[in-house]
Amino acid sequence: MTATAGATVLSTPTDREIRIERTFDAPRELVWRAFTDPTLVAQWWGRGNPLDVELMEVQPGGHWRFVEHGPEGASGFEGRYREVSAPERLAQTFDWDGMPGHPSVEVATFEDLGDGRTRLVATVQFLTAGERDGMLNSGMEQGMDQSYAALDRLLASMR
Repeated sequence: MTATAGATVLSTPTDREIRIERTFDAPRELVWRAFTDPTLVAQWWGRGNPLDVELMEVQPGGHWRFVEHGPEGASGFEGRYREVSAPERLAQTFDWDGMPGHPSVEVATFEDLGDGRTRLVATVQFLTAGERDGMLNSGMEQGMDQSYAALDRLLASMR
């Protein structure tokens, strides 16, 4: 299934993967910038909650760390960039302070649809099926939808 603008399609192609697809009504370069500019990331990534971008070294081997301040308190997230191929592909590890287990690996591709829209396809690989299921049961989908809705609003304000 292909995502229409503003709708996220989440699937589980294997017992250790999550696949996310969403189309944004914005050019690829703008979507890429929203994912790689710390000032912009702080405006959407945390579900609309205040977000501290403590570190964001967008280069292979670079470290990133964000702290979201939500109603339940602060939550930290971090990882390392594995690949940065602007504006087509971003690969990184992902670790959430609140989730036991091993870091997952996320590979995101940004496809220019040629009509001012961009399709994001992200595949998240987990070490075990239990870790994948733990993430799915953590509220990940709702949080992701809230963050992408905030991103939609940011992108609309930038055009």
